[in-house]
Amino acid sequence: MPGRNIDFGHYGARGERSSIAAAHVLDMLAGGITSPVTTRRGLTARLRYMTRSAHARSLMISEGLNPSPTTLTKWLEGTQEPKPANLALIDQTYRRMRRHNVARYLLQRLNASGGTRVEIHPADDTFVHDRHRRRDKGMRKFTIRRWDKIVAAWADGAWEKGNEERLHDIWCQVLSDELGSDWGAYEYCKAIGFNA
Repeated sequence: MPGRNIDFGHYGARGERSSIAAAHVLDMLAGGITSPVTTRRGLTARLRYMTRSAHARSLMISEGLNPSPTTLTKWLEGTQEPKPANLALIDQTYRRMRRHNVARYLLQRLNASGGTRVEIHPADDTFVHDRHRRRDKGMRKFTIRRWDKIVAAWADGAWEKGNEERLHDIWCQVLSDELGSDWGAYEYCKAIGFNA
């Protein structure tokens, strides 16, 4: 089994970690508010989602977002705009809360009927010299039957804060199980999709 890519892109390959690409697909499947947090509609919808219950409010506080009731009211009424740092924190907190709330449903959906089919395209090696290019890699399809660990690592959101190793370790193990010794060619990818 090959080792992990230590210096990806050294010879000109382009792509992103397939674990992060998979997390973005899971975010898309989770759905949610599509209006940007910088718009009045997007901000108000996120704040209402995060303050609709005592449990939601406690999750918001645990994420480090604890505006006073007066400030929160002003944000909701539109009489005061949150600072850019608070807007980023509101958006991040909303996404983590949304992941937490839909993880169980998403897990059932992905595990249903024996698992979910994944299609992965390897990193773009168009700019890699011929002598360094792998000739044997192409788009691969496989079925992941148990999504429990992947969804749990996605839902905790640590990968979004720069601590992506847990999700990446789990994803690489799945790639290794499904693709065998060829998994290293798909550690980075240009595109990934789920049939969910």
